[in-house]
Amino acid sequence: MNQTNNINPRIVDGLYCEALVLSDEVRAAFDLSGRIEETGCDEDAARIALSCEALRTTTRMMHAVAWLLNHRAYFMGELSEFQLRRYGRLAPDFPAADPDRMTLLGPDIRALIAATEGFYSRLLRIDRSWRETAAGTPRAIDQLRARLGQWTTAA
Repeated sequence: MNQTNNINPRIVDGLYCEALVLSDEVRAAFDLSGRIEETGCDEDAARIALSCEALRTTTRMMHAVAWLLNHRAYFMGELSEFQLRRYGRLAPDFPAADPDRMTLLGPDIRALIAATEGFYSRLLRIDRSWRETAAGTPRAIDQLRARLGQWTTAA
């Protein structure tokens, strides 16, 4: 388990706590049972905007929490680095909120959506940096071949 300067268990745990708080705020803000009635019967576009952005925002946070859980499992030795690199990816092109729909939402909801987008962007930067740092390290098979090459030349 190699630890780089840009990600370690303490950073992941802090981000995980932040993600849980943010996810709880998202859940509370998008509790659609009360919000749809607030928009009124004549505002179908606002209802659709709220539903779409609720789905997009909660999905964004689920991806973030899953990424953090994978990294926590890696640091606890429950996942190998190979498994983490293969399955623990964030979607780099996760769609941002629709600007037209955002105008139909209240300022508190818009601020919350922006906070989740900012959080997800931070995770993307960390993930990208972590993957680039390890890109220069040789693969396990290459390391094994190098060791075998040393053994055969020494014999």
